Amino acid sequence: MRVLAEVHRRDGYPVNWPDRPDEWLSHASVWGAWVAELGSCVVGHVSLSRGGEGDLAPGLWSERNGTSRDLTAVVSRLFVAPQARGHGIGALLIGRAVEEARGRGLHPVLDVVASDTTATALYERLGWERMATVEQRWSPSQLVSLHCYAAAS
Repeated sequence: MRVLAEVHRRDGYPVNWPDRPDEWLSHASVWGAWVAELGSCVVGHVSLSRGGEGDLAPGLWSERNGTSRDLTAVVSRLFVAPQARGHGIGALLIGRAVEEARGRGLHPVLDVVASDTTATALYERLGWERMATVEQRWSPSQLVSLHCYAAAS
């Protein structure tokens, strides 16, 4: 959680700091979570889960492909410590989550806040396809623009 707090202070991710960051990282629908280490220090994290109520990408992908949203897996909670960036850690973490999704016979998808240009650049560099940009209301006073991505087939 130290790394997550550092990323939040520097980059504003997550946009809204969770009341219980430990529960946010290990949410109930998670199938797996992985960390990256440099030396003996944790420097990154990613998780894979079934789509939840607020996840838009599973529905978009399933509509496009004429299948059930149950055939998707959501890649989320991806972050890398600022001092560890530039070593391919984000790509390795995403690769691990994608490998797990495909091993389960599922298609990896994700939503990302549109203002997170570093993350969107990474996904696009890795060949993820932007399916749509959608506005989502997170609270009565917070409307957020999200990019919805699907991993390359």
